[in-house]
Amino acid sequence: MSTATTQTVSTGPMSARDWGQLLLLGAIWGGSFFFARIAVAEMHPLVLVLFRVAIAAAALHVFLLLRGPSFQLALPHAGLFFLLALTNNVIPFALIFAGQTQLGAGIASVLNATTPFWTLIVANAMTTDEKLSVNKLAGIGLGIAGTAVMVGPGVLAGLGGPVWPKFALIGASLSYAFALMVARRLKSVPPPVLATGQLTASTIIMIPVALLAVGPGGLFVASTPVWTAVFGLALLSTAFAYILYFNLVASAGATNASLVTLIVPVSAILLGIAFLGERIELLELIGMVLIGLGLVTIDGRLFARR
Repeated sequence: MSTATTQTVSTGPMSARDWGQLLLLGAIWGGSFFFARIAVAEMHPLVLVLFRVAIAAAALHVFLLLRGPSFQLALPHAGLFFLLALTNNVIPFALIFAGQTQLGAGIASVLNATTPFWTLIVANAMTTDEKLSVNKLAGIGLGIAGTAVMVGPGVLAGLGGPVWPKFALIGASLSYAFALMVARRLKSVPPPVLATGQLTASTIIMIPVALLAVGPGGLFVASTPVWTAVFGLALLSTAFAYILYFNLVASAGATNASLVTLIVPVSAILLGIAFLGERIELLELIGMVLIGLGLVTIDGRLFARR
């Protein structure tokens, strides 16, 4: 998942329909880690990236043809779209899928939930209008502490399985943060065109990359359950999720929509426990709580109400 294509919309109270869309989106994006965990058991991570972006791009092109606006709006910004494709799809998807060859869906989703922390740090360094506040600094501190609790013991003592997959997920979150800086320069592009453009550019990039990784004969070698997971990942957790997300941003505002970050790990953890037999270690649970507190602190509205 990524919310790098967010456009600024005023924040207001959410209706029951907004909450329903938020919970559904969280479940769908949590499902992306579930689908990916199944797919990487047989499919090379780079091939999975290709099929995810290619199938989703095709679906969104059909959506634009039926609903509009025209994809022609993306063409003047082709260079930026390829940069956005690299930072928002190609690099993070590849790192996430590589990490998920070793990590469960729940842990992967929690590490991915650190994206807002890295985004705030990058935005503070690279922009003039998104500076850090006290609550943002406190939230970043909690988030980094939670990440350190999850990753640190493995660095120091080899606990909690391999360390490199966790750093791969953190690298994906950093890539998403830089993608937001690119997306800021595409604010004039309608969100559905923005999503379609970046996925189309990602497909063009990934075709030669996947072919170099496995060759033509290695692209379609997978079982039926894996292909089911691939199509679920591409159509449900990517194409449909983008459309649902943009609808939520339009009706509830970008800030309210960002609360989905709190729901995704819960969905992924529950799916992993229910269907993949995953377990959560104590330190990982503590890290999750700290990351969740950090996100709530950054959001600030709960404390403002109190």
